[in-house]
Amino acid sequence: MRLLVTGGCGFIGSNFIRLVLEKYKDVRVVNLDKLTYCGNPDNLRDVSSDIRYSFVKGDICDSGLAEDLAGEADAVVNFAAETHVDRSIKYPDDFMMTNVMGVKVLLEAARKAGVSRFVQIGTDEVYGSVPEGLSKEDDLLRPNSPYSATKAAGDMLALSYFTTYGMPVVVVRSSNNFGPYQFPEKVIPLFITNLLRGRKVPLYGDGANVRDWLYVEDNCEGIDLVLRDGKPGQIYNIGGGNHLSNLKLTTKILSEMGKDEKSIEYVNDRPGHDRRYALDWTKIKALGWEPSAGFEENLKRTVDWYRDNEPWWAPLKDGAEIIEW
Repeated sequence: MRLLVTGGCGFIGSNFIRLVLEKYKDVRVVNLDKLTYCGNPDNLRDVSSDIRYSFVKGDICDSGLAEDLAGEADAVVNFAAETHVDRSIKYPDDFMMTNVMGVKVLLEAARKAGVSRFVQIGTDEVYGSVPEGLSKEDDLLRPNSPYSATKAAGDMLALSYFTTYGMPVVVVRSSNNFGPYQFPEKVIPLFITNLLRGRKVPLYGDGANVRDWLYVEDNCEGIDLVLRDGKPGQIYNIGGGNHLSNLKLTTKILSEMGKDEKSIEYVNDRPGHDRRYALDWTKIKALGWEPSAGFEENLKRTVDWYRDNEPWWAPLKDGAEIIEW
């Protein structure tokens, strides 16, 4: 299979590329990435010499480039996105361009090329805050940030290409990912790297906001399964089943790193901060997917990775823009 993976130098995309190259001997991967602040070629340094892998620097909004690359692919997996909620509040135009217009350009290129599968990578945040219960794939979308609103628009565009053109599109919506190679502005790597440097961890509001945590390699296994066995025109939720308040998450990180609650600094809450996300992932479970390990085991693996890889994260952390409210 010849795969065009967009945004493959990002967190989830790089883990996905590594997974498929390890798992399948007959796969060929072209990675199209614009290399914005969180796109890091070092994420894939270990596979850069693999003859089955090639990298192209470019923007999914470039229709000519998208058409050229899609024309040589059997399938497209679109990870390319602006993703950080805080940044979307400050820079909404960037999110509109990549997460909506970029998806449209890529879909059109894939349609013209006649690809056998187009996987749009979504997020649980499109369902909005869920006071109780679990979000199912056919639930009403209630996005509450520029990030989640643009991701919802991208999902709807993708599904419209199935309905209108018969394009073999599938949408994947996963819960909060964590693991190796995550940019250190996101909460788990931010907290880990702060603690490694002897700093406090900034906890929004009262810390009662709840998220479902999913190890990135498990998510990538689920995406690969949907790529190969998912039904066109369908949405598949991928959840970890680890529903934790931000405060509980913080205490688990502190405990794993030998720290206590004196390391917490409570800060002003994020504007429009959704209270709770939780996914029903019965549908992908029916395809044969399950998370591989418990949260504590995967958290330990993540902490150990950041401990062992300071040369990777230190330059990113030192150069990152800090967004405050």
